[in-house]
Amino acid sequence: MSYAKFLIGTVAATWLAGCTMAPRYEQPAAPVAAEYPDAGSASTSTIADIDWREFYADPKLRELMELALTNNRDLRVAILNIDQARAQYRIQRSESFPQLDAVGSANANRVPAGVSQTGETTTTHQYSANIGGTAYELDLFGRVRSLNGEALEQFLATSEARKATQISLIAAVANAYLTWGADLEQLALARQTLQSQTQSYELTKRRFELGSASELTLRQIQTSVDTARVDVATYTRLIAQDRNALVLLLGAAVPEHLTPTVLSDTVSAVAELPAGLPSDLLSRRPDILQAEHELKAANFNIGAARAAFYPRITLTGSAGSSSSDLEGLFEDGSGAWSFVPQVSVPLFAGGANRANLDAAHVGRQIEIAQYEQAIQTAFREVADALAERNTLGDQLAARESLVEATATSFRLSQARFERGVDSYLDVLDSQRSLYSAQQGLIDARLQKLTNTVTLYKALGGGWAE
Repeated sequence: MSYAKFLIGTVAATWLAGCTMAPRYEQPAAPVAAEYPDAGSASTSTIADIDWREFYADPKLRELMELALTNNRDLRVAILNIDQARAQYRIQRSESFPQLDAVGSANANRVPAGVSQTGETTTTHQYSANIGGTAYELDLFGRVRSLNGEALEQFLATSEARKATQISLIAAVANAYLTWGADLEQLALARQTLQSQTQSYELTKRRFELGSASELTLRQIQTSVDTARVDVATYTRLIAQDRNALVLLLGAAVPEHLTPTVLSDTVSAVAELPAGLPSDLLSRRPDILQAEHELKAANFNIGAARAAFYPRITLTGSAGSSSSDLEGLFEDGSGAWSFVPQVSVPLFAGGANRANLDAAHVGRQIEIAQYEQAIQTAFREVADALAERNTLGDQLAARESLVEATATSFRLSQARFERGVDSYLDVLDSQRSLYSAQQGLIDARLQKLTNTVTLYKALGGGWAE
């Protein structure tokens, strides 16, 4: 048998081994409703179609996101995981091809006269140069191809994990930036309240010293001063923590020119926020696609476990030249070859093959459950964001009206106190109500903006090369 025939036979067997014993993949039905509750009219478009650079309106925020995509360590790890998975797939795929090695060797043996058959000391030399492959498996039952398919799906799952990490990172940067801006406004409001209450306290203290104001009034104003002081300290601490949170997301210091000054009233440049249909999530949410690739990998794992019940055929062969002296190594007539096929038939393994197959089937059921859970989780996140969006407009309008009403009440209370109609306790109550309403309005504005970010993320928006 010539070495050429050996190669031809190997290629033919590999071509015939194009099938696997993996079960046919069927995508599980989505365990969610066909439409989102409270989504309004159905739409074929979704905000996930919009690139994040076009979706977010604040130029400072976009620049911060660019910094995060460059420096964030979680995203860097996700990218490195892709490189590692790609290398692992290439390693596994290499088993589909024969491994050829060039081997040169020299062997010298000396036999002393006492043990020599001729009674004389003899020295022999053997030189060889060969090209050959070792233990190449003919994948007749698709075991290697199943392992290749599993490695490929794991690589694709890792790639989707990287996309999910980027989407989460962009949303986290947006929320951290908005929270920072809201806390800056809360701090400004607390300082303004502290200043006005301190002035009232000083005036009342002088009146108390002159005997025209009671100690009760003085202490009531002092409680407002101390409350404002607590809030100033609290929001000063929160702002420092907001910066630290953003630094962690960026993986670098926050440039001074990119720090927020106030809470922006607009986070997105898109007026309409269509949600699309739940079926869109199956092709847009990277975490769902990741779960599906892992399910497909489990399918291939079953194929490999099934193939373990069948014979494994391996081929070892080499071709080259051999000679007793180095000068004649490549002369005519020095050609040499070897061919060692081997068939391994599983007879008894203590139930290991059956246990591996059972484990593979259970693993697929686990992946199905996790895939369905990923869909249900995504559906709930979108539905929750939509439900919140439908009420935030009314909530914000109510907060604005409450601020106007409490501001008017505060002015009237001050006027009545100055005329001697009411006590200062009524003024304090009105001032506290106004302060609380103003804080609530800032929180409502923040909630409306973060809802937009959450909905965009939940629909799978934020991925771009």
